[in-house]
Amino acid sequence: MNTLTKLWTVEDVATFLGVPVATLYQWRHHRTGPRGRKIGRHLRYVPEDVLSWVQEQE
Repeated sequence: MNTLTKLWTVEDVATFLGVPVATLYQWRHHRTGPRGRKIGRHLRYVPEDVLSWVQEQE
């Protein structure tokens, strides 16, 4: 990860993927979506992780 890369919020990822925010939380609960990280009490995503996850989908 580039140290200058801005982490994405749940809203950022939902917009990028074109899915509702609730879907991301469901995916996280079922461990099926892109990898998210807790930063304090906030959920954040590394853009490269999201892009990698998208490429892994059939």
